[in-house]
Amino acid sequence: MLSQFEVIIIGGSYAGLSAAMTLGRSMRKVLILDSGDPCNRKVIHSHNFLTHDGVAPAEIAAIARQEVLAYPTIKLKDAKAVKATQQSDFFTIENESGETFTAKKLLFTTGVFDIMPVIPGFAECWGKSIAHCPYCHGYEIRNTNIGILSNGDMAFEFCKMINHWSKSLTLFTNGASTLTYEQENKIRLHNIPVVENEIVLIEHEQGLIQNIIFKDGNSYMIEGLFTKVPFKQKTHLPEAIGCTITKDSFIAVDDFQRTNIKGVYAAGDNATMFRSVSAAVAAGTKAGAFINKELIDETF
Repeated sequence: MLSQFEVIIIGGSYAGLSAAMTLGRSMRKVLILDSGDPCNRKVIHSHNFLTHDGVAPAEIAAIARQEVLAYPTIKLKDAKAVKATQQSDFFTIENESGETFTAKKLLFTTGVFDIMPVIPGFAECWGKSIAHCPYCHGYEIRNTNIGILSNGDMAFEFCKMINHWSKSLTLFTNGASTLTYEQENKIRLHNIPVVENEIVLIEHEQGLIQNIIFKDGNSYMIEGLFTKVPFKQKTHLPEAIGCTITKDSFIAVDDFQRTNIKGVYAAGDNATMFRSVSAAVAAGTKAGAFINKELIDETF
């Protein structure tokens, strides 16, 4: 079965829904394909988003879906896109059921896949009491025992960033420190202990961190942990269709969310290091507006 649209959006979370609303309000025929697996699915509350501070991300997405689908030119299908091809001036997308859809423009809002360290308990706490962003999750654990799991330059930057959220801060390098002498000296001047013991377990209660357990049997009680984990693109489709992937594993886009492939856009976590609901919504709105402008320019 072949269905024709003006725009296909792959990924129906915050960036995708925001772009769809912009396009729906521009009376564009849009299809959203969503696999139902957002990056922040484990997060309990979303913060730093005006009018939605403290609301569960799933609740924000559910309301957004309802609002977006009120526009009659927008269709949403709960399905995973598995193949993308380009033929001259249009794109064909196939989902896992073998259905195919075509569109003039393609927007990837597919997010990323976080790669958890092999530490028991870590994955269960990710997004709840272990996080990457103090702007999203720092205020709720302010002035408590906070840990940073990192090493080298990134550890130094994290210590600088988190320092004013709490003065009870500890850096865990999970092995021998790779900080420079100057970095470690400055960290210690700010009364931040550096613990080099190897971590073997994160003790928690339903994802809320309790203790870090070390290989030597010692433990350390904390109430929140900040770290940065490696990631990869959640889907191979952008790269398969020819989109440039940066050395930091993001889809390369310009200020208008355009990729290097004409007619292909990307927005949200897959294209920026600034991961938050508010940033994804903003990027989606911008992508939708410039996709609409490109369609106008091609026909007027």
